Amino acid sequence: MTVVRIPLRSAKHHFGVSLSRGTRPYNEDTYQAGVIELPAFAQRSPLSLTRSSAGAHSREGTSAESASGDSQVFYFGVFDGHGGNECSDFLREELHTYIEDTAKQFGLQSSLKRASKGVGSDISSPSDVKSCRESEDSKLPPPGTESTNADNTPGKDVGTPARADCDKHPSVAKDNQIMPRASGSTLLQDSNKQKVEELQRSLVLRWKDLVGGYFRRFKPQYFSITGGGQRVVHEEEVARQRQIPGTQQTPGDEVTIEAVMTYAFLKADLDFVAAQAGKKDEDAVQAERPLNEGDILGQPNRSRGQIGGPKRFKGGSTCSVAMISTPSLTPFWHPASSSTILTSHVGDTRILISSTASGQAMPLTTNHHPSSPVEGARLRRYAASFVTDSFGEERMSGLANTRAFGDMQSKRLGVSAEPEIRRLELGPAEYSFLVLLSDGVSGTLNDQEVVDIVKEARTPEQGAKDVVSFATEVSTEGDNSTCLVIRLGGWERRSEGGLGSMGTKESRDWRRQDATDPRSRRT
Repeated sequence: MTVVRIPLRSAKHHFGVSLSRGTRPYNEDTYQAGVIELPAFAQRSPLSLTRSSAGAHSREGTSAESASGDSQVFYFGVFDGHGGNECSDFLREELHTYIEDTAKQFGLQSSLKRASKGVGSDISSPSDVKSCRESEDSKLPPPGTESTNADNTPGKDVGTPARADCDKHPSVAKDNQIMPRASGSTLLQDSNKQKVEELQRSLVLRWKDLVGGYFRRFKPQYFSITGGGQRVVHEEEVARQRQIPGTQQTPGDEVTIEAVMTYAFLKADLDFVAAQAGKKDEDAVQAERPLNEGDILGQPNRSRGQIGGPKRFKGGSTCSVAMISTPSLTPFWHPASSSTILTSHVGDTRILISSTASGQAMPLTTNHHPSSPVEGARLRRYAASFVTDSFGEERMSGLANTRAFGDMQSKRLGVSAEPEIRRLELGPAEYSFLVLLSDGVSGTLNDQEVVDIVKEARTPEQGAKDVVSFATEVSTEGDNSTCLVIRLGGWERRSEGGLGSMGTKESRDWRRQDATDPRSRRT
């Protein structure tokens, strides 16, 4: 087995990023990319009933294991600050730490490992899988005589595993019927139930005490009922996901990665808002102190426990985070690898994914604007009124986003950092690449234009640069622009589906020509 170690930031064939401040005096956008220490949350792959020659997988490159023994979880995030860059810088440096700490506090266990023997256990170790497959092979006919999927003997299923341990595998049900979980649904994972509920209740109460208003009746979607939320875990759901007939598992004994992300986002936002609320707008004593007083010696980019700058910061930041987990050590960019993408989104940054078969751009996020029916219904009971600015956009308290980190003056009206979370199961080479954008790009280009520009690039790095360059060239606003491109299994076939990159080429050429025309109305 070969362990592949790639410096992500410099791996232009796997990851690319580009930033531009446009015509603004400074750039408020930030990003983060790397590996996060988090238990795997990928869906377990079903045991294959197809035999392969010995050593077929020994030449396959694999990613490095994390400290927990799982395959590494990759973390990508884009943060678009407004009113300054203090909040976006805070999220870049600290949000992933909040996610890691929350997983540890919740006692979150890997979705791939066996928690205990007996009822509820699953096959996760290589030795168990190997012994199970050997048992299967012993019951199969010699190669070339019968198909493993065909049953030529009446009343006999040659593909049914013989060992009881194989029947307990979560991805293999009775009668050899594989029951995959639908994309977008949650996946229960073992955790410390009592501590999770205590932490959730404490966080909801702190929001009520600190902010009030909207948060007096705030019930996070993925928190349990006993934890102050609105999620109810039924016995049927636990049994369905474990796929063990007659299970005695008590509802609520497990937690989802969605609950971990919700808690981490809300906790980070609470700490940031509380820190700003404890500062003064103009502190005469603080103004006389040196600017670098709180810096750590030898590490000028870090300070001693201070969130934000010396003065109260009233701005905020939007955020889109994508995490990728695989059920095996095969990296997610390998054409034969399946994986799970979990997106957590707040505001109007954007995440897109390109389908290999159709070539279409699929958005994984929605803009949290007052014009959204869901957001409008959520906030109209608290907001005095929504107004429309000179550009025809609805705003609430002067803000275009109804969900954001920071923005302490609008918290009571319901500007929350509760994330919109989506889970997507990726089959081998099903999708070509993933794109994370700030509103400087998504506000200028439509989704398909972004995807088609990336298709024409040779590497993800070049694709990110081309997207930002084109958006800056044709933009009439000159906003900060950020683009991250992540390679997936279908990268080599990115231009095969649909019209390739030709679907929007004519409109892009016209927009470029109009932008560079000296007789254009913009000049």
